[in-house]
Amino acid sequence: MRAVIGFNDYELLDATAGERLERWGNIILIRPDPQIIWEFTKSDPRWNEAHAVYHRSSSGGGYWENLKKVPDAWSIEYKDLTFNLKPMGFKHTGLFPEQAVNWDVMSETIKKCNRPVKVLNLFAYTGGATIACLKAGASVTHVDASKGMVSWAKENAISSGVADGNIRWLVDDCMKFCARELRRGNTYDGIVMDPPSYGRGPNGEVWKLDEQLYELLDVVSGLLSKDAIFFLLNSYTGGLSPSILNFMVDNMIVKGRGGSASTDEIGLPVTSKKIVLPCGNTTLWIKDKK
Repeated sequence: MRAVIGFNDYELLDATAGERLERWGNIILIRPDPQIIWEFTKSDPRWNEAHAVYHRSSSGGGYWENLKKVPDAWSIEYKDLTFNLKPMGFKHTGLFPEQAVNWDVMSETIKKCNRPVKVLNLFAYTGGATIACLKAGASVTHVDASKGMVSWAKENAISSGVADGNIRWLVDDCMKFCARELRRGNTYDGIVMDPPSYGRGPNGEVWKLDEQLYELLDVVSGLLSKDAIFFLLNSYTGGLSPSILNFMVDNMIVKGRGGSASTDEIGLPVTSKKIVLPCGNTTLWIKDKK
């Protein structure tokens, strides 16, 4: 497992009985996590100092309960990246801090390339990978079906000082966009994708990961340039085996390009428990890396 190290503005303080106690800058939040099935003692006193807790509803969804005044928005930093956070529906804040390990890998790979690099970020959310790749010197095409998420990503680009970078912001259905790019003959040197289990495009298009991932990978394989340097597929879908994801990427993306894909868990250290909480899987190929 690859664990996040050095994210000074984020800390998973404690985890027990289905809940996380987290520090986001100066804000303490309690959020649910179904993987935390143990019920050990709450070791950190800040369980009683949280600014807000997210309560799940038995009928689906949930709500935030503010225990103290919580800003409408606030910022945290990771190295030279700045992200704007907001409590939002279904427990989220607009950032998945475990992805820092992937931001680092992409950034280092781009910097080592010593040439112009074009990156495609699909299902790009609020732009963590986009900002990291821009900071590393790449040009980026950022695609997400939600207009609100693309606007949020633009805010993060401004805060990180890369709003004037070589970036295309697109509100689009990722599958349709990739099919058009393939017909146009456009290619990219790096592709990162974080598809949800289920989603809808801007015009109501339905996305189901288990039914459409093969088709998407088939199209995306044609969008990697002959000099491509990386491909990264992130998955939070528990029903998809990491071995299956690795097999598909190896045979549909990597084949004939040298090296092989690797799949591992990414996670967040739990300060009080001396463990790392798994937070999804990443399948990664880097050119020439064995």
